[in-house]
Amino acid sequence: MAGGKLSARQKMINLMYLVFIAMMAMNMSKEVLSAFGLMETKFANANESTANRNEAMLMDLSTKGTEKPEEFKIPAARAQQVQIASDKLFKYIETIKVDLLRAGDYKVDPKTGKLPFEAMDKTDILDEAWFTGDRLTKKGDEVMAQINAYKTAIKKILATDESYRGESESFEKSFSLAKVPNKDGKEIDYLNANFQAFPAIASYTKLTALQNDVKVTEANLYSLFLGNTLSEATTLNNYKAIVLADKSAFFAGEKFQGRVVIGKYANVPPTKLMVQGIEVDLSKAIDSTGAATLDFNVGNVGEHTINGEFTFIENGKELPIPIVANYVVVPRPNSATISADKMNVVYRGVDNPMTISFAGVPDNKVSASGPGLKKGSGTGKYSMVPTSGREVTINVTASLDDGSKVSDKAIFRIKDIPKPAGRIAGQTGTAKLPRNNVEIGKIEAVLEDFDFDLPLTVTEFKIKIEGKPSVTCSGNRLNGSAKSALRSAPRGSQVQIFDIKSRTNGPAIKPASPLIIELTN
Repeated sequence: MAGGKLSARQKMINLMYLVFIAMMAMNMSKEVLSAFGLMETKFANANESTANRNEAMLMDLSTKGTEKPEEFKIPAARAQQVQIASDKLFKYIETIKVDLLRAGDYKVDPKTGKLPFEAMDKTDILDEAWFTGDRLTKKGDEVMAQINAYKTAIKKILATDESYRGESESFEKSFSLAKVPNKDGKEIDYLNANFQAFPAIASYTKLTALQNDVKVTEANLYSLFLGNTLSEATTLNNYKAIVLADKSAFFAGEKFQGRVVIGKYANVPPTKLMVQGIEVDLSKAIDSTGAATLDFNVGNVGEHTINGEFTFIENGKELPIPIVANYVVVPRPNSATISADKMNVVYRGVDNPMTISFAGVPDNKVSASGPGLKKGSGTGKYSMVPTSGREVTINVTASLDDGSKVSDKAIFRIKDIPKPAGRIAGQTGTAKLPRNNVEIGKIEAVLEDFDFDLPLTVTEFKIKIEGKPSVTCSGNRLNGSAKSALRSAPRGSQVQIFDIKSRTNGPAIKPASPLIIELTN
């Protein structure tokens, strides 16, 4: 309720809310209820005087419409529409007020000619009529429907001329039905915020204030139609038509899809629209925001120009606005980009990460299939676990914006896991080690220079010590027989560890290459 110079009416409304706050603090004192009654009387008197002025302005418009039809015939007709819509809502609100008085058995005192304001403290009259739990009753829905119907009718009248746009925005603020945050910050509906749990006199006063909003709206619009208000600071002469394409480039043979709007977006319906020399059917092209949707063949690859003209009505006269814009048509994609993240082959039995995409097509419109292929997390990310064969084919299909589909494929070779190398004490192939290192050492099988992290577990191996028969060991360490033979071998003897078998959670692994060790002690 702060900021800017306030009209007398707004000050009155602000005061009403302040009185309500005081009423809550004073626990519904009779004086506060009476204050609401006095406020209601002021609104009622204001409505009566405003109605008289409105009647005079409406008559003036009617007379001018006859005397100067070229200038006032259309505004006079619009004023009649405003009067009909306003009168309908005003009378509907009056029926609610009558029902409220009847339900509370409130009657005008014949001596004072006033309602019993101090006795109108019931809060359940409208609560029971309009609200049920956290929803509205049928009657509550009816009230909202009546107010919305009035708003729709007035906004439709104001949408006929761009010079009315400022008044249309002011009207929307005056009749805003937006949710209102309560003291806890929770947003509640318009009727709940303004009428639920209020005493009867407060609700009655608010209904009269709503009638006052209707009368003031009438007065503002009649004054607008008579030309007694300042013209809009902005005019369509300063606007340009803007083409908003759904995308910046199109495929050859595809239809252009987009919208045409005027500079500062406004809900102003045009009277005519020409595009590329063809008149557009406005009944099908104009949406609820006032934008015109376009639909035509884009032509061949290259840059193209859109030419046309918007025609609007401003101050009763036609105002043409030229449409000039460019768009680019690019070749339709016909090949996919498919690559293995690690190498140009895939390995059997392991998770091969892959990136699959289709040029110019978003990931959610690309699908890929192949034996062992599955979608991963991330844009274009997949993984493949091939199991059989020597080759695998990946098929990719992309869905284009016009509904058509394009496909491509790629073939990858399938290779087996390479042969691992035997390792002891961190050494592979030929090594020189002390006798004790061999005796307690752990035999391993490793995949050298392999791009995948594939741990192997040695399950069995054979050991041959110079001058001794070979011994088979289970697991990855020497058994008792192997250790006994090792201890009797002289310095410089050769120890061969071969036929090293290992396993993994995935595919079968070839035996690892042997180890040849020279004992150094």
